[in-house]
Amino acid sequence: MQLWDYVQGHASSLTFLTYQHASLAFQTVLVGTLVAVLIAVLVYRLPFMSAFTLTSSRVALTIPSLALLALLIVPFGLGVVPSFIMLAFFATMPVIGNAIVGLRSVPASVIESARGIGLSRWRILLTVELPIAWPVILTGIRVSTQMIIGVAAIVAYVLGPGLGSLIFSGLSRLGGANALEMTLAGTILIIIIALIFDGLLVLLGRLTISKGLQ
Repeated sequence: MQLWDYVQGHASSLTFLTYQHASLAFQTVLVGTLVAVLIAVLVYRLPFMSAFTLTSSRVALTIPSLALLALLIVPFGLGVVPSFIMLAFFATMPVIGNAIVGLRSVPASVIESARGIGLSRWRILLTVELPIAWPVILTGIRVSTQMIIGVAAIVAYVLGPGLGSLIFSGLSRLGGANALEMTLAGTILIIIIALIFDGLLVLLGRLTISKGLQ
């Protein structure tokens, strides 16, 4: 009951923080996806480079996010810029692996058939390979999105936008008025954002993946 009273009393600020959090996650995942697919397109035909990129992307995920944020403070200061760069970096990593695996899993016979009807390499990539690899790439995007929505909370440490500020303010004031309600509200709203985004990505998959690949 106290949580509901808190939500009702702070609806405006909670709505704004939720929008900030969702917007930051959406933008960083979008940028990360574009970068990841571009990198995958450049390396997937090169066995050594694709293996190196796959390994590097997995190792990069072990970098502590707070440590990377601390390093980014030096050149970029506090606020949105280091938050965006850190999240976009981590958003890229899961998608790179899936994009490379998806592109390399396209049957050679399909590619040869496309060449046989006179399609150029780039047309084969855009009209044959990427559509076939899309279900695997989309899985990487879903993983990336869920991870980023959670990790985005820590950008509050560098005065970044989103619900993290609400959570950490509540934690720093535990025992005080509304401290628990602040923490719970922020956490629940992050979970809601994650569920909505995942539902939208599932819908996107149903609309964009060929029925023969589902």
